[in-house]
Amino acid sequence: MRKSGHVSETPATHWLRQQRIPFEAFPYEYVDHGGAREAARQLGLPLHQLAKTLIMEDERGQPLIMLMHGDHEVSTKNLARQIGVKKVSPCTPDTAQRHSGYQVGGTSPFATRKHMPVWIEASLLDFDHVYLNGGRRGFLIRVASKVLAQALGAQAVHVALP
Repeated sequence: MRKSGHVSETPATHWLRQQRIPFEAFPYEYVDHGGAREAARQLGLPLHQLAKTLIMEDERGQPLIMLMHGDHEVSTKNLARQIGVKKVSPCTPDTAQRHSGYQVGGTSPFATRKHMPVWIEASLLDFDHVYLNGGRRGFLIRVASKVLAQALGAQAVHVALP
């Protein structure tokens, strides 16, 4: 696993430092459309322990964040049912960027432009730490999973599809 010393600040890492939330930085070479799988491969990390940050919206266009294992997809029907809305769907890249303030491929759940409710696949909380985007393409951070959920006010759901 490759880890680097200094990495330039992002809104996410700035927010984490302000909140005194410890994290470790893991830069890697960003590859277009490589996603979590490519990051895990380069860093030698278990893909199941990487959390994808997905910006989604309900039928009224209200945005939300879903944190999901890197090797699973989200059952949007189950998510909608569990959070009490009629429908949930992924945002377009432009809409996701407008809501989050982050470029797609570099979306972090921390310090988003708009405040959005956060949902986390419950089984991610089984890990002591999870890896997720640090606010820039080619940059992961490692955070204690319980601290992550608490800091974001994330609510656990069971919506993983293999």
